[in-house]
Amino acid sequence: MIRPEKMTAHMLVEMKARGEKIVMLTAYDYQTAKLEDEAGVEVILVGDSLGMVVLGYENTLPVTTDEMVHHLKAVSRAKPRAMVVGDLPFMSYQASVEDAVRNAGRFVKEGCAEAVKLEGGRRMAPVIRAILGADIPVMGHIGLTPQSLHRFGGYKVQGRDPRDADRLVEEAKFLEEAGCFSMVLEGIPSALAERITGAVSIPTIGIGAGPHCDGQVLVVNDMLGMAEGFSPKYLKRYGEVGKLMAKAFSDYIAEVKEGKFPSREQSYS
Repeated sequence: MIRPEKMTAHMLVEMKARGEKIVMLTAYDYQTAKLEDEAGVEVILVGDSLGMVVLGYENTLPVTTDEMVHHLKAVSRAKPRAMVVGDLPFMSYQASVEDAVRNAGRFVKEGCAEAVKLEGGRRMAPVIRAILGADIPVMGHIGLTPQSLHRFGGYKVQGRDPRDADRLVEEAKFLEEAGCFSMVLEGIPSALAERITGAVSIPTIGIGAGPHCDGQVLVVNDMLGMAEGFSPKYLKRYGEVGKLMAKAFSDYIAEVKEGKFPSREQSYS
């Protein structure tokens, strides 16, 4: 799939208006970003999920702004047509508006991001407006917000209670009013995601939110089967790259041990 021009926030909003589904995937390095872009992904998210799938942290909370900028630089060097969005990590925007604008600015200035994503609804109003005031597009994120895992008591589906569902609908409307160009809906019932998607004119990108969102996102390592034992209900594996890698490593080890590699074909005369 070849797109004729660089994806922008405005183009994503137009895709929703046309009823065209939006595809987003995470990437944390140059090569993966290049492959995703060549395949036709519209949005590449450099997510703070890199803390777990790349850096080996237990959750996303330890991820730093410096680490995010480092991986944004790698992805941006692929020069993708896809829009590059960077996840503002925990405590890079919650403490003060000044911190939020400064760190969002680093994402754009140093990491070459074209937008930032942050978690939370109405309480993030001053932060969202300040970042937008610096001419940086903002993607919202409501529902199961991983940076709030201690408050939630773990990774639990949100919005099952009618009152909580109503609150999430209002939060979504607020994010649109605040100026977000899109929002991620994570870990909520399918019917609620459909309700939210119909209540706002900006795109909703679902993960664990059913088929009615305007688009979908998955963590690339998860959809490629890189992590054994991780199989939440929302996840579909589109490959078993982890098994292929394990076999390749085993074959390499065996051939080196047996003296089969390198052979004459891999040696210089």
